[in-house]
Amino acid sequence: MSRKEHDDGAGRSRRRPRYSAWSLVRHGLGVGRDWERAFRHHTPRESYDVVIVGGGVHGLATAHYLAVNHGITNVAVLEKSYIGSGGSGRNTAILRSNYLTPEGVRFYDRSVKLYEHLAADLNFNVMFSQRGHMTLAHNDSSLRTMHWRAEVNKLQGVDSSVIDPPEIKKLVPYLDVSPSTRYPILGALYHPPGGIIRHDAVVWGYARSADAHGVHIHQKTEVVGIDVVANRVTGVRTADGRRISAPVVVNCTAGWSTLISDMAGVAMPVQTFPLQAAVTEPVRPFLDTVVVSGTLHTYVSQTDRGELVFGASVDPFASYSTRGSLDFVEGLAGHVLELMPALSKMRLLRQWAGLCDMTPDYSPIMGLTPVEGFYVDVGWGTYGFKAGPVSGEAMAACIANGKPPEIIAAFGLDRFDEGRLVGEKGAAAVGH
Repeated sequence: MSRKEHDDGAGRSRRRPRYSAWSLVRHGLGVGRDWERAFRHHTPRESYDVVIVGGGVHGLATAHYLAVNHGITNVAVLEKSYIGSGGSGRNTAILRSNYLTPEGVRFYDRSVKLYEHLAADLNFNVMFSQRGHMTLAHNDSSLRTMHWRAEVNKLQGVDSSVIDPPEIKKLVPYLDVSPSTRYPILGALYHPPGGIIRHDAVVWGYARSADAHGVHIHQKTEVVGIDVVANRVTGVRTADGRRISAPVVVNCTAGWSTLISDMAGVAMPVQTFPLQAAVTEPVRPFLDTVVVSGTLHTYVSQTDRGELVFGASVDPFASYSTRGSLDFVEGLAGHVLELMPALSKMRLLRQWAGLCDMTPDYSPIMGLTPVEGFYVDVGWGTYGFKAGPVSGEAMAACIANGKPPEIIAAFGLDRFDEGRLVGEKGAAAVGH
């Protein structure tokens, strides 16, 4: 029997029907028309117990943990575009917990642990690949910082250590570790639990779970105003003229966090900068570790499809642009080739940018605000996706209990007035 034929069950051979791509679409075949939707469409209610502004990983995770951990299900997630369209869909999906301060290390380590079990918790494959994370040191000052971070990590129970050039070469054979390069590699902070994940899978997994527990997810629903009466939140207004009442409103936006907070009369010490990234054509897998160079302002990892994903530091000027630039590509290519000269023949497929809300101390702003009922989960800079699960878990606890849990107590808005900064620039500026 040929491959074009099949048995019809009665011993007769019949030719398989052949469809063109157009006929599949025309007849509704192969386009997911009969698939069960990941989450449902709802008409917005007049009131909710909690309204979350922002349909990225932070907003959806907060909704998920409110429902799962605290039984609060009368929750709406309002997204002005589609879920994951902001920073959650534009990041380079690198996870790690090798930060500099004890507060930061504990916080991000909890997030990595949640990510490790997230596929089972959500019953949704998020494709977390713990392949290791390596931050290169090109001078004595950087190497000293790597030793500092390694010791802080170890004290918090996080697996990190400083390795020398021969060990680096074993892990990443394509790296040029010779002493004759322009930026010689003196060592690296190696963090085995780090790795990469599929960011769209995380977003859809949280959305599906939140919806299954009764949360309403409203796409194409832009918040244009927050109502505050007697220093207390009473609801939000949307671009389509609706007013939705709610005693709790949570700002889980990235790039637009200051605009949303201004609606509630809460000023945020945040500036917004573009962060660009690029991806190459797919090649046979050869890079098993995430490689970062703070000195060269670049980092690189390889996806499961074989593409190389590159990124750099934020642009040097505040902007809301999400377009790529030639200057970025030229600088990125030069720095990557200084690390891996063998990549000179690879071709870039595309580039893009996301928006990063940077705080003065490179740490987030989480928890309560001076306006009662208005909560914030903002200021995530270049490292917000790493913290998605732990932020959602902590913000849900903060909302349910009316006070921030210990794990985010250091990240309150009042730390700037009181001088209690959580300085993470040494580990977060380009650390990714």
